[in-house]
Amino acid sequence: MAADTSQVLKHHLEAFGAQDIEAIMEDYTADAVLITPMGTMRGHAEIRAAFVGFWADIFAAVESFELTCEAVEGEVAYIVWSCESGTHSLPVGTDTFVIRDGKIVAQTFAGHIIEKS
Repeated sequence: MAADTSQVLKHHLEAFGAQDIEAIMEDYTADAVLITPMGTMRGHAEIRAAFVGFWADIFAAVESFELTCEAVEGEVAYIVWSCESGTHSLPVGTDTFVIRDGKIVAQTFAGHIIEKS
């Protein structure tokens, strides 16, 4: 039996927090899409590169991360969060996930990203 939406979201958040790229990639289908203000990534190679880039830049030296809203309805999971890192402040970030048969098939991200000087 495939993992339900809540289980996949929980795994994804734990893997993201641990910056575990292999665990992150287990969550996505081979043809998944990740849509962000920086562009649309398709498939494992592009999504993997996006996460590596996020951790090297925006999420370098995370100081705090707070999940302020989490909602799951059927195949859709929605989160709102804030984060402080050594290089950036994100007073609000949001992700929406579409999860089918235990895998993320689509994700969107938007956030107010402030580079620290």
